[in-house]
Amino acid sequence: QLQLVESGGGLVQPGGSLRLSCAVSGPALGYSAIGWFRQAPGKEREGVACIAVHFGTTNYADSVNGRFTISTDNGNNMGYLQMNSLKPEDTAIYYCAESMTPFRRCEIVSGRYNYWGQGSQVTVSV
Repeated sequence: QLQLVESGGGLVQPGGSLRLSCAVSGPALGYSAIGWFRQAPGKEREGVACIAVHFGTTNYADSVNGRFTISTDNGNNMGYLQMNSLKPEDTAIYYCAESMTPFRRCEIVSGRYNYWGQGSQVTVSV
């Protein structure tokens, strides 16, 4: 059974940085896609970023484009989300997910992802 485990969340001041990690246990990432999603209290889950592992193509939500960077370490089955210039509105539970769809260019649509982590809290506050 494929499992994803996030780590790296925490409390950070506005303007600060955090890096989230996603450890994927199971088959090699191969032609899958890794996505990051977030859900703030009282709001729906939204897509943040994704990467089509084999092709290396990425896709970002407008709200994080230029501030967040998604990447993978294929040899270690790891995914990462580097978050810079954090804002209070970035506060949410962040989830990593894996899609078995062999995207050439991934979509950050939750319904396209098959496996999910348990989430990691990110709080941006003074």
